[in-house]
Amino acid sequence: MESTRNIAVILAGGVGTRIGLDTPKQLIKIAGRPIMEHTLAIFDEHPQIDEIVVLMARGHLDRVHEIVRKNGFEKVTTVLEGSGTRNDTTQVALRAIAEKYDEDCNVILHDAVRPLLAPSIINDVVRALETNDAVDVAIPSADTIIEVEPGSGSYPVIKDVPPRANLRRGQTPQAFKLSAIQRAYDFARNDANFEATDDCTVVLRYTPDVPIAVVTGDDSNMKVTEPIDIYIADKLFQLPARNEHAATEEKLKAALTGKTMAVFGGSYGIGADIAALASEYGATVKSFSRSMTKTHINNRDDLVAARDEILRETGRVDFVVNTAGVLPLARLEDTTDETIYEATEINYIGPILLAQTFYPELVKTQGSLLLFTSSSYTRGRGNYSLYSSAKAATVNLTQALADEWANEKVKVNCVNPERTGTPMRTKAFGNEDPDSLLESKTVARASLEVLVANKTGHVIDVRREDPLSAYADHLD
Repeated sequence: MESTRNIAVILAGGVGTRIGLDTPKQLIKIAGRPIMEHTLAIFDEHPQIDEIVVLMARGHLDRVHEIVRKNGFEKVTTVLEGSGTRNDTTQVALRAIAEKYDEDCNVILHDAVRPLLAPSIINDVVRALETNDAVDVAIPSADTIIEVEPGSGSYPVIKDVPPRANLRRGQTPQAFKLSAIQRAYDFARNDANFEATDDCTVVLRYTPDVPIAVVTGDDSNMKVTEPIDIYIADKLFQLPARNEHAATEEKLKAALTGKTMAVFGGSYGIGADIAALASEYGATVKSFSRSMTKTHINNRDDLVAARDEILRETGRVDFVVNTAGVLPLARLEDTTDETIYEATEINYIGPILLAQTFYPELVKTQGSLLLFTSSSYTRGRGNYSLYSSAKAATVNLTQALADEWANEKVKVNCVNPERTGTPMRTKAFGNEDPDSLLESKTVARASLEVLVANKTGHVIDVRREDPLSAYADHLD
């Protein structure tokens, strides 16, 4: 017996008026890519999704076609223009699917501006559709919900306070058997006063005999609606666990076997651990550093020589990693010219020269460049002025290059590790409590996961624990 076809419908009809932009909010960039591109990638990469239909705001369909073409989103079969309200747009998609297929399908409707949907939620929704005709995704409400009514004065007054235990905050996807959602809309069209904010409401109101199952969503599956949401979503993308970068042993081996990796700053610390781990997973790794190979990251001739050596030996470069850096600690007025130039050249000019040198080879392999920043990039710290400013510049370099190189499918990302036990840190700060520091091998593993992920323009925090999970545990 053949399984039911799972068709994702990405609803992208909004234009971002609340965010205050003329461009549709789904085309605003977060973490190096338009919001919609992140969302499409989730569904295109999901093994249980067979096909994707996109409903886009009028006048912006060409931009969707460009995103689909650039990323090779093969599951996107149809791009249609949205129509009026959210419900009107849904019905455009339903008609297109019904015209294409005679048999019943699973229709999975998702807001384009929810780019942090976990693939596990899609799994749960598809599973729920095996025994239900309608499925919603929702999370418990942490806030008390009040119902209000007009008061006698200028302010509304509380009418009721429903029990919070019974309340949920709805998200998407919302999913249906095609026949079930069509039937609900058939009844709705005969109602002159029809009005609904979402598709589950249509089913609940017009076909109350159809139970709507509820699967648990996730707090990070947020909808980008207000200006502050852009900032919050961008920060959520920095958490590897939230962005599901984690790769299995099998995936790492498959992605690295037979590939060539260049590691700069590879003589000790995080760089050495990345090189060792990548070798274990089957990559050919070439390590370079000042102490080991007399390679200076801030010298173009040294970088060209390193590149040519790799090409002579392997004929290709798939991954380039730079962990080289220096950490001068001093007040700026006490810093010598020699230290200023050395720190700036190694921490910032070096990554620029590295990117220029290896770009042509990464284009050939559609490879990845991985840079490193520091938590001090978010706010300059006293005695860190040279280091913090260079690391902030590295973040901007990462995001800019991700933009510039997107059409060539070269990925550029940046790892931001929490305080890590490395020789460079020990030299700067002396011996510290090891329980307060990340292990460099933990950072190395996370770095490989970022390298092989289909992501670009990301700044990924690597921490001892996910702060959102720690906060949730505290609430429990």
